[in-house]
Amino acid sequence: MKTRNPPSGQTALDVLQQFRLIYGSMRRHFRQVEERCGMPGSQMWVLQEVQRSPDLGIGELAARMGIHQSTCSILVDKLVAIGCLEKRKQQRDQRRVGLGLTDAGRQALAALPGPAEGILPEALAALPDVVLKTLHINLEELLRHLPGREDKYASMPLADMLQPSQGE
Repeated sequence: MKTRNPPSGQTALDVLQQFRLIYGSMRRHFRQVEERCGMPGSQMWVLQEVQRSPDLGIGELAARMGIHQSTCSILVDKLVAIGCLEKRKQQRDQRRVGLGLTDAGRQALAALPGPAEGILPEALAALPDVVLKTLHINLEELLRHLPGREDKYASMPLADMLQPSQGE
């Protein structure tokens, strides 16, 4: 009598390998971003969004990136400190601050090897709606069974989560 893994066991391994491919591909992409641009993907994403919409406010920027406003403010402050972004008062409403690229920010963007937000959001955007909705439902079910689930990670940029550890 032959011994074989039940189909669900093999399927679970196949899905695990798919997650490894996604994780490894994202990690490689963000390494390339950092090597070519000299800053993490999350900061490059901020610059890219400001390039797309000059005078963008921090609240709207945070919403576009799907991150917490305080996380976004920290990213913006770092970019202002290194001279890639500038904060400007809006002409129509002096109380509102908009963001603008500096020459250094434009230079960093020119070196960008692909989408600053990463390859996963780009791949998800390319999926048909029905496939994306099905994936959403199935991932929700997976997350229901995930021990140690921490919802705080949902509002962190992937680039920051995939930073290589010191020995790599």
